[in-house]
Amino acid sequence: MPEFLPFAGTRYADGGDLGAVAAPPYDVVDDHERIEFEAQSPHNAIRLILPQDESTAGDRYERAAKAFAEWKRTNILARDVTKRFYGYRMDFTAPTGELLHTVGVLGALTLPDVAGEGDILPHERTIPKAKSDRLDLLRATRANLDPIWGLSLTEGLTDLIDQTNEIAHCVDELGISHRLFAIDDATQQQAITDAVAKTPVVLADGHHRFETGIKYRSERSEPNAGADAIMAFVVELAEDQLCIQPIHRLVTVPPGFDVRASLADAFAITELTTHTGAESAMVLVDAAGLWLLTPNAAVVEAALATESPEVRDTDAAVVEHVIVGRWTDAQWVFRHDADEIVKLVRNGTYNAGLILRPPTVEVTRAASFARVRMPQKTTFFYPKPRTGMVFREFDAP
Repeated sequence: MPEFLPFAGTRYADGGDLGAVAAPPYDVVDDHERIEFEAQSPHNAIRLILPQDESTAGDRYERAAKAFAEWKRTNILARDVTKRFYGYRMDFTAPTGELLHTVGVLGALTLPDVAGEGDILPHERTIPKAKSDRLDLLRATRANLDPIWGLSLTEGLTDLIDQTNEIAHCVDELGISHRLFAIDDATQQQAITDAVAKTPVVLADGHHRFETGIKYRSERSEPNAGADAIMAFVVELAEDQLCIQPIHRLVTVPPGFDVRASLADAFAITELTTHTGAESAMVLVDAAGLWLLTPNAAVVEAALATESPEVRDTDAAVVEHVIVGRWTDAQWVFRHDADEIVKLVRNGTYNAGLILRPPTVEVTRAASFARVRMPQKTTFFYPKPRTGMVFREFDAP
């Protein structure tokens, strides 16, 4: 079963409000946003997770390592004296306008020998991509700079996360409140470790960083307990703790290709004036407007026959099994902002877009218990934990 343990984190020594130094995860920051975060503080965590080359190609990793070391030497960062779990709470407004929260715990999740084996389970089928960037950064800094996100199937885990000893907080650019809590009591720590060990942990976010961690660990010729685990944000897979959004698609197709005509046998296509409130099916966006795609049951069900029953009702499965094969020469881009999808198609940046509906927590839970991977780019877990609230060094005792 999963082994989840406390660790002695490295944190900004002043604690308190980390608004000027915390940053989003590296993979949701574009170049313009990176520059903005760099401008907020010379010690913003973006300088560690997205360093830039200065004099030679590839020297960015060494620059990140030197900055990390210098911040520790000058007491910008300091290591906690004892091992602890870190409770983490996010309070936010959902796209529906509802006030929600997510409460989880940061700890060290022991890595399996091989990704996909044991009781740490991939959540989605992933798109292959180069992992050398994160691996090179890991080699240089010897630290987990941001956490992966795991979902625990253990009921009641949330109730074990003590939220009384706050040690850091911030409000991000989206108005989301992030709060970090120290969990030092040995009995509470053991209860969390035992709870996470009861059931599998499903990877919600960070599949590639997880695989990179395993590769880095396999490179070590000398024993290093730190490299045997990865910093993880573990949240109970429960309706009241998760906000799951869809990941939409943008598409570039060859000149003259009619995206609507290619789908005519698989869907009833009805014109819409807006995507807002279109909850009965996914929406196609093309140069002529917005179109509701209501599946032709016979065609779509036949195409989905090879898909696992737990995830057949997701729009991502329909895209993968019905649409991708019809748009064989298309180039795909993924975004989680539906308004941006409409804007980029209307201004001609892309030929078409697909606005998907979010999978439910129930579907996500059913797939997790069945050990079934969801189709690629099915879920966008919102919001994301902030980078810089705590780091995990491999050389820590």
